[in-house]
Amino acid sequence: MKILICEDEEMLLTSLKFRLNKRGNEVETVKDGAEAKAFLKKEMVDCVIADIMMPNYNGIQLLKYIRNTLKSDVPVIMISALENDDLIHEAFKYGANDFIAKPFKPTELVIRIDRLEAQRKRATA
Repeated sequence: MKILICEDEEMLLTSLKFRLNKRGNEVETVKDGAEAKAFLKKEMVDCVIADIMMPNYNGIQLLKYIRNTLKSDVPVIMISALENDDLIHEAFKYGANDFIAKPFKPTELVIRIDRLEAQRKRATA
């Protein structure tokens, strides 16, 4: 599975990349929403993990870009240290598939990715 992680916290980005690579995933990383947008213009992935609060282009803007401009239904998991109900609601309104509040254990993210992948496989079977 090819995964794009959009996260501006270097330590979390490195940890998630290591964990997901170890499971056999191909992981691309970017540090802000503008980099993610540029990456996704060139190539699509199987899953996007995006922090809501990123510099230059936030996670909600990225999600809108994926759904409205790219017209993609790629699974998107939003992550954020903020437990702002309005932002979480907005993320789901614009098509997020899941949300995880920071801090979280990498295992929790892996479980959610596996669940989304299984749902996608069932839908295409």
